[in-house]
Amino acid sequence: MTALRPLCHRDTLADGQARGFDLEGEGQDQFFLVGHGGALHAWRNACPHVDGAPMAWRRDAYLSPDGRQVMCHAHGARFEPDTGRCVQGPCLGQHLQPVPLHIDAQGQVWRAVDWAARTDDTTTTTRQTERTSP
Repeated sequence: MTALRPLCHRDTLADGQARGFDLEGEGQDQFFLVGHGGALHAWRNACPHVDGAPMAWRRDAYLSPDGRQVMCHAHGARFEPDTGRCVQGPCLGQHLQPVPLHIDAQGQVWRAVDWAARTDDTTTTTRQTERTSP
């Protein structure tokens, strides 16, 4: 069974902005959203260089200073915000793990969780979604 958990409204995250989410109340974001090219992209908060290493050095700090790339602040790796592919750093060519999203007609962003198949919420690897029209 797939359940949807509300996250935010699409308009609260502009291109070049990122926001992390700790839906489990663990004190560390499990995933983050990035606005890029008019779409939202969701990625697991884990650098592929060292599995499980969080990406941000402070709350919602997932982007490079210019806001053009996702950046692992522990290793300096840089990733394309729309594909998750590493373009610079120790994990060159590897990818961030995508997280499933649903954006409804009103612009509400939801996190899709397959409860039947769920063993650990942070291991989901379904592709992110494009923005829908309001």
